[in-house]
Amino acid sequence: MRVLIQRVAGASVEINGRIMANIHKGLLVFVGIEEADADEDIQWLTKKIVKLRIFNNDNGLMDFSVKEVFGEILVISQFTLHASTKKGNRPSYINAARPELAINLYDNFLNQLTSDFEKPVESGIFGADMKIALVNDGPVTIWLDSRNKG
Repeated sequence: MRVLIQRVAGASVEINGRIMANIHKGLLVFVGIEEADADEDIQWLTKKIVKLRIFNNDNGLMDFSVKEVFGEILVISQFTLHASTKKGNRPSYINAARPELAINLYDNFLNQLTSDFEKPVESGIFGADMKIALVNDGPVTIWLDSRNKG
């Protein structure tokens, strides 16, 4: 499972011309799911996301987590995080989980993240055509892959 985390001053997701969710200061988390992903991947990533110290203290050093700054989290499913561009110019998504498997893992991810965060998490709709608006703060962008826990 891969996540791309962006520290944001604000972010929203629009589906069919309607804003489905929005947050202010916090994290925008894109989630890509592989066939081999399991609950252990979810638990490792959600704990890491909630505890990541990527918000600035008074001295401008990244020292606080999203919980400590009373931030918010917006989660977006994004199978393209598993794009392979090794051959040719058209990305292959062979490593991305099939939708019927990925949706359950995505729902489990949202539930676990909500539990670890100890407050509601906003999200888009799995598999929908979404328009994402964000103001990247910093910019700070972090890539995590549960295959690289070490």
